[in-house]
Amino acid sequence: MNHGFLARIERGSREPSISVLAAIGDALGADLVVRLYPNTGPRIRDHIQAAIVEELLRIAHPRWKRFTEVAVYRPARGRVDVVLLDPQAAEIVATEVHSQVRRLEQQLGWARMKAESLPSADLWRFTQNPAVRQLLVLRSTSATRELAKQFESTLRAAYPARAADVFAAVASHDRWHESGLLWADVTRDSVRILDRPPRGVMLGR
Repeated sequence: MNHGFLARIERGSREPSISVLAAIGDALGADLVVRLYPNTGPRIRDHIQAAIVEELLRIAHPRWKRFTEVAVYRPARGRVDVVLLDPQAAEIVATEVHSQVRRLEQQLGWARMKAESLPSADLWRFTQNPAVRQLLVLRSTSATRELAKQFESTLRAAYPARAADVFAAVASHDRWHESGLLWADVTRDSVRILDRPPRGVMLGR
């Protein structure tokens, strides 16, 4: 390996390839290991998730200032799908929207960490010491309904509010008291945010 090239890598002025890093590791008697660490969750990138966000913003009462893809920096670094802010009532709602759930514990942890990181977001300057709530909006599918039945206690601990109360808090002047979960009914042509859990789901009743 050219010594000048190696010196530029050491100074940080060149980006080494994996093969170069492996050669350096071999010369040092070390193994090269590449690890991928989970961050704070996916951004909006599928059309179903984006359609649910659009409908949520449509039904939100005018009292809410609306922010999407809100960057947070500490203690968690990532983006909150939607933030609803009522400066007069000193309420702020960190909202996560999922059309499917792959790893429940991980997604609940990401949502909590991002909500706790909202003070690092630029929008925090618009209010003073707001009460931070969490909202999870799930697409109603057989898989997510079964998940809500199987892990009802876990979800209820994270989102204890009644769905009717949460819907009223989003769509009217009603105050927000607890974090909660809403369901989205998605068809080919439309999205509807439900004011109650789907049939057979007790969570949020």
